[in-house]
Amino acid sequence: MRALWQGDDMSDLVSYELDGRIAKITMDDGKVNALSIPMLKALHGAFDQAEREEAIVILGGRERFFSAGFDLRTFAAGEQDQVLEMLGLGATLCERVLSFPSPVVVACSGHAVAAGAFLPLSADVRIGVEGPYQLGLNEVRIGLTVPWFAIEIARQRLHPAHFDRAVISASMYAPEEAVSAGFLDRVVPATELRAESLQAAVAVSELNATAHKETKLRARGGALRALRAAIETELTPAGLGSAQAPA
Repeated sequence: MRALWQGDDMSDLVSYELDGRIAKITMDDGKVNALSIPMLKALHGAFDQAEREEAIVILGGRERFFSAGFDLRTFAAGEQDQVLEMLGLGATLCERVLSFPSPVVVACSGHAVAAGAFLPLSADVRIGVEGPYQLGLNEVRIGLTVPWFAIEIARQRLHPAHFDRAVISASMYAPEEAVSAGFLDRVVPATELRAESLQAAVAVSELNATAHKETKLRARGGALRALRAAIETELTPAGLGSAQAPA
């Protein structure tokens, strides 16, 4: 079974394919997979479908680009309601991946930058590809303060020795280095990504579904509470741009 969610410009942004218990969700905007409002809405729609079907998810991108992060054109336009909508959709997408009742495998097909790296940081299994790709949180390099929700996502997954380096110093990592930092679990040749991701999905399908869901919520409970507090505190007209930490 295959379905497509479409953006406002009617170009296909996200594909969904169900094969048995495994749902393949693939981003492809024909460019760098910017997390625009239409792309994020399409991803939420795809995860809605996967949740209804109780499917294990493989989330992937296009060749060379998993995602380059939030759509910078939305930030540049300066429309606060659009910025808040985009950030809110991105933050809640990470929240649902972090707590998704079925396992989520990320097949990171290339660059994963800024918000594009939030999704691997939220998933259960993260497989990247070898090559001249960059992964990391580059917000500080381009003049953006890292949102509180993103800090909480990074805090729960990055190795402590790399947390400050990645978040505050905006260090970017080659795929092999990204494994050491905590963005990925392993790296494979690009030609093997599809097979390795499917193999990983089959492996986690052997887990007891209820035990997986409940244990995930216990293990990530503190991170999820901090993430929810950050969303509610910062992603409002009054909170946007505030330096105050969530309570």
